[in-house]
Amino acid sequence: MASQLEGSPALLAYVREHSLREDDILRALRDETAGLPGGTTMQVMAEEGQLLALLVGLCGARTVLELGTYTGYSALWMARALPADGRLITCDITNRWPALGIPYWEQSGVADRIDLRIGPAAETLDKLEAENGSASVDLVFIDADKANYPEYYEKCLVLLRPGGLMVVDNTLFFGRVLSPEPGDADATAVARLNETMHGDSRVDLAMLPFADGVTLVRKR
Repeated sequence: MASQLEGSPALLAYVREHSLREDDILRALRDETAGLPGGTTMQVMAEEGQLLALLVGLCGARTVLELGTYTGYSALWMARALPADGRLITCDITNRWPALGIPYWEQSGVADRIDLRIGPAAETLDKLEAENGSASVDLVFIDADKANYPEYYEKCLVLLRPGGLMVVDNTLFFGRVLSPEPGDADATAVARLNETMHGDSRVDLAMLPFADGVTLVRKR
């Protein structure tokens, strides 16, 4: 029995034809982002965006926290899955790239659900805890600078309610987690976080060999 499928452009096209429900607004934002330097690498796959939206609905989430907005493609998927009075807090170090996504949020009618925070993510997380307290978030998506993943994990776990879900992106990090090179702070940090999550009795988890590695973490 085969342990996994070998991906191919034809197979991906089949998946998109039979699963993906990306409308014109989402597609337009993805296409614009793909034209940026590094855009196809930094942006989540369309399938991952749709998975995030599904998870928001499955969790019954009303408050979602995202670390790493980029151009707001994943934020758009998740915001659209929230109820009308739901809230998505999305954080980035600069407003340069999120500014590209704001018109798409407005076209989709969900801009009022999105609270964009600009600044170092660790500081933003501390402010959110001071503002709203612990256990105030239903779902967290971490897709920010990799070197600080271990710190983000701990701070987000405090903010996440019991039974809430954390989604950590890039946990395979282009395969570099297998043997991080000396000086590769990003791969080293991701590999360290993977070890931490695996041994963490506070959570249940599943690492998916999908996209660049996606780990689902449920807070006990």
